[in-house]
Amino acid sequence: MALGERLATIACEMRQNNPEGMAVVDRFVARLEAASAGSTAPALGEALPPFMMPDHEGRLTSLPELLDGKPLVMVFHRGHWCPYCRMTIATLAEAQARLAPARIVAISAEVQRYTRRIRAEAGARFRFLSDMDADYAASIGLAITIEPALREILEKSGKRVPDFQGSKGWILPIPAVFVLDAGGIIRARHVDPDYRRRMEIDDLVGAVRDLRSK
Repeated sequence: MALGERLATIACEMRQNNPEGMAVVDRFVARLEAASAGSTAPALGEALPPFMMPDHEGRLTSLPELLDGKPLVMVFHRGHWCPYCRMTIATLAEAQARLAPARIVAISAEVQRYTRRIRAEAGARFRFLSDMDADYAASIGLAITIEPALREILEKSGKRVPDFQGSKGWILPIPAVFVLDAGGIIRARHVDPDYRRRMEIDDLVGAVRDLRSK
């Protein structure tokens, strides 16, 4: 199945198991969409600002180091606790060979203990970075604060976000994908405040293929 179909299956199961909780999610996502959350994120033709973040082994990593003369697929995700993110990362790992020679990097606000976990479970060979307190995501217009009603649902299900991030805040990145050319310019992007929708892998592969043809 395509990634969208896999994610739709997860959403259907969650709605059947917890309709009241999903209704809270629907209202929260609707408010994000009404506020055009994520609309100010870097656009096509722009360059992402530089950063320095620790990877899953604790090594500081910069954007120029990740590029190093090659295209880069940058994926922002919510964390290992999110079933949609686990599915997205696993599907991305399946497509690693198809995305070559582009490099891939996954970014969340989680600490290394959890970035290593999702990397291992997915069988990924690419780097996972920790954007502490979602500071970088916030700087490029991708950070949101989880509302109290949704916090309560997450806590009851054992998904207390601050515990995974080593922080006190309830801040998450909006899931997003940026495809950068070798010069660091955005050539394709996907930003959606509804975390249940992600960029299709075939579209991502097509974007990387377009870079190779230029």
